[in-house]
Amino acid sequence: MGQLDNKTALITGATSGIGLATARRFVDEGAHVFITGRRQSELDSAVAALGENVTGIRGDVTDLDDLDRVFAAVTARGQGLDVLYVNAGGGAFATLEELTPEDFDATFGVNVRGTVFTVQKALPVLADGASVIIAGSAAASKGNPAFGVYAATKAALRSFTRTWAAELAGRKIRVNVVAAGATNTPGLAGLAPDPSQAEGLLAMLAGTVPLGRLGHPDEVANAVLFLASDQASFVTGTELFADGGQAQL
Repeated sequence: MGQLDNKTALITGATSGIGLATARRFVDEGAHVFITGRRQSELDSAVAALGENVTGIRGDVTDLDDLDRVFAAVTARGQGLDVLYVNAGGGAFATLEELTPEDFDATFGVNVRGTVFTVQKALPVLADGASVIIAGSAAASKGNPAFGVYAATKAALRSFTRTWAAELAGRKIRVNVVAAGATNTPGLAGLAPDPSQAEGLLAMLAGTVPLGRLGHPDEVANAVLFLASDQASFVTGTELFADGGQAQL
């Protein structure tokens, strides 16, 4: 038996990296998984790679109409929603001096606003006893130069998680954060100013991890699976670090 047999899950931003690895793990554990992505071609590729028991829905978490379409599709299946992993997000390097209002609004828009309204719109379809998992970051616990806005968004989500865990406790819905450290994903490599600098950036980030390497998306997916499963039935309001000790040591 799989840990998520007969469960229905939704993962936002699941066309690559940690989101895609988690979707694969959820499918392997018996869930039917809805995944979202902004670009149809990448979404189609992810669905094809995952195979059976997956439904792809094109959507942008910053667009409330898109979110309505996503949850209409989940509702139409008629099985409710047992697991919600709000993974869609992103960020870019910018020091305080370099930061523009547009950069600020874009990062808070996808990471905070997008997450808040994804969770809000999920409420009618979430089953009592469901698990909500928010994508956090080890960066929220550090003072990394040029990553202040991104870190602030993840700190905000840590705060929301505590509040939501309290507000939804009456429905036995658990809300937790998985805080990933530097993980070898296309998104991380994409932070380099140009592709030729990506290898150097990844090597530098690996040097900040006490375990001496970048994380693998599957390793973060393992942490998400734990919180999604009944093994975490007495865990809510917490932050689980999957960061190789990056924010701890």
